[in-house]
Amino acid sequence: MAQNVLDRDPHQPIDARVSDLLARMNLDEKLAQLGGVWSTSVIDDGVFSERKALERLANGTGHITRIGGATVLGPSASAKAVNAIQRFLIEHTRLGIPAIIHEESCAGYTARGATCFPQAIGLAATWEPALIEAMTNVIRVQMRAVGAHHSLAPVLDVARDPRWGRTEETFGEDPYLIAQLGIAYVRGLQGPDLSAGIVATGKHFVGYGASEGGMNWAPAHIPPRELREVYVRPFAAAIKEAELASIMNAYNDIDGIPLGSSKELLVDLLRGEIGFDGAVVSDYFTLPTLFNYHRIGDGEDDAARYALEAGIDVELPALQCYGDPLRRAVEAGRVDPALIDACVARVLRMKFQLGLFEHPYVDADGAAAVFDTDQQRTLARRIAQQSIVLLKNDGAVLPLAKTLRSIAVIGPSADSIRLLQGDYHYPTHLEMMFGEVREGDRSPRPEGGVNLAQHFVPMVSVLEGIKAKVSPQTTIRHATGCDIVGTSTAGFSAAVAAAQQSDVAIVLVGERSGLVDGCTSGESIDRADLGLAGVQQQLVEAVVATGTPVVVVLINGRPLALPWIAEHVPALLEAWVPGEEGGNAIADVLFGDVNPGGKLPISFPRSVGQVPVYYNHKPSGGRSNWKGDYVGLSSRPLFPFGHGLSFTTFEFTNLSVDPPQVTAGGLVQIAAQVKNIGERAGDEVVQLYLHDTVASVTRPVKELKGFKRITLLPGEEKTLHFDLAVNQLAFYDRAMRYVVEPGAIAVMIGSSSDDIRLNGQFEIVGETTVVPAWETFTTNVTVT
Repeated sequence: MAQNVLDRDPHQPIDARVSDLLARMNLDEKLAQLGGVWSTSVIDDGVFSERKALERLANGTGHITRIGGATVLGPSASAKAVNAIQRFLIEHTRLGIPAIIHEESCAGYTARGATCFPQAIGLAATWEPALIEAMTNVIRVQMRAVGAHHSLAPVLDVARDPRWGRTEETFGEDPYLIAQLGIAYVRGLQGPDLSAGIVATGKHFVGYGASEGGMNWAPAHIPPRELREVYVRPFAAAIKEAELASIMNAYNDIDGIPLGSSKELLVDLLRGEIGFDGAVVSDYFTLPTLFNYHRIGDGEDDAARYALEAGIDVELPALQCYGDPLRRAVEAGRVDPALIDACVARVLRMKFQLGLFEHPYVDADGAAAVFDTDQQRTLARRIAQQSIVLLKNDGAVLPLAKTLRSIAVIGPSADSIRLLQGDYHYPTHLEMMFGEVREGDRSPRPEGGVNLAQHFVPMVSVLEGIKAKVSPQTTIRHATGCDIVGTSTAGFSAAVAAAQQSDVAIVLVGERSGLVDGCTSGESIDRADLGLAGVQQQLVEAVVATGTPVVVVLINGRPLALPWIAEHVPALLEAWVPGEEGGNAIADVLFGDVNPGGKLPISFPRSVGQVPVYYNHKPSGGRSNWKGDYVGLSSRPLFPFGHGLSFTTFEFTNLSVDPPQVTAGGLVQIAAQVKNIGERAGDEVVQLYLHDTVASVTRPVKELKGFKRITLLPGEEKTLHFDLAVNQLAFYDRAMRYVVEPGAIAVMIGSSSDDIRLNGQFEIVGETTVVPAWETFTTNVTVT
């Protein structure tokens, strides 16, 4: 293999190295860089196959797809496979270009032995960007240790329709909250420099979470103003404030244009208006869907042309339309070769930024040392603890005494570690590839497949967490009651008996998240009903009917519509999909070792017929004029965005807004004091909302523009200072100019979007001013 001095010289500018290498590539080598190759296609029984590589990698490749997520290889074996692949590419291809290894990491690196953190919707419920950054620091270390370089995360979709199965992968309904968590996620994953970092991928650009009927891949009907102000905003924030290096297209179409072919959005908006200069990778199988799903174009050649003109640099998971079909289109003169060169240049630039040419190999023997360490498990537990939301606690049922005489632990989610996993956790991907996960099964699979449960990181169920928490004198009675799905009530009698004999009944119900039939949440697992699946609701009703005090714990990936439970159950916890330490974290909260402080990142509806329901609607939204409510149903959410109770009480006082008048481009300092007036230490998330009271186009009734989670001891008081840039009040006017208009701005500080404790205002003065659209995203908050 010949090497050129210039492209291998790390002291040369990256652009010069890219130009040099690109100039020496033939068309086959260029096309190879524009796609991926499945890791499983060059691995036999966990070992790299040179024979297969000679077929698949003769011209090199841009990406290798998912060694960790598509195999059962542990860290050391995975790293050895990476080293073998890179060695083949460097030593047995003409130009010796290493590959980017990409993986998934929505809630932890999706690989055997990696730490399983809470699912993204639970991460959002912490309202704590620093924790998300700490988590992605762990993901970066683990992925780098096995030779991976590029993660297909985070999900920055705005989710306003919980029927959509991928709601659990999102950070919720609010663009400001999503932006702040996305910025933190990207900073931790990419690190201070990509040469030691992991490329983060913002997905799915754009509007994917606003589909017809909440159905996966369905069209999204979003007008240009709302698209930019709501759905694009989190992506732009991550690009501008965290230097997000990669974007993935959405599957849906907007106004008849599938995103995978949208020059208007992927080139004109993303690269032109926003200024994104990184790589755009296709969501898996996007290119063939252009002709076989969306029905545009006449086959693979047209799909390749559409995608290339839309600026998609890499076809994932494997080269298909960008292979021979694209070559035919070039040879027929239907594709400008300059478009190919531009995409290849971006792929090569990323490889140089990642340091692949200088450091293509990793220490395989040392990889396992950074996987699921005690410190990482402690972080997973802390995040799970802080994600739990106390929805209701009438009569101070919680926390429970550890010395209770007897406790009934009931429900399908009580003694399952599988149900603590989300659709992009490793166990659920094993299930998709190899079949049902049989918990506790350590025997070989009868069909000769892999024994899946043995590949989990150590976990405890909620039942086990409770048993470890209570006194030796406490009797625990366990009854499953029913399954997540199914109609059998045969287990009800045992559950009722357990409740009748106990001082309190803890009922654990929810969803089964995953990617296969039988799941109730996850990618393409969309629902037309937002109640509890199967007969779980009836199980809760039967237990409540015993008269024993009941605590319901929800383990689910989306907001559910549970008005009966909200009315009749005294204590209700939302634990989301909490990952490997979820069982311990839930027990920590139930028994008061942790005071819950999580807040809802998404509104809970009363009925599926109320969807979409979200807090930042327009003045004419959220109600029916003139009656207000539906017939027989309140139009208000069951639990609002930002809601979350505590075992203590907080008092908000002394709002100050300075100056009272300000011009575009200025800064307003907003301050408030918060005091813990209860008897326990606890966390409060102080939330700043604003409302433009009169504008030339309709504006939301309130918008989150700042927040801070604080911890206060009993009697302790702190002052929060919000430095608000006035340009955060900008919007697109009737001429689609991004402007700050003069007028009164209402200031609201509270404990939730519906629990405003302090009200004030300031006034924007001067003329209407056009301001940069993609510049101001964050309100700095300090605490004294």
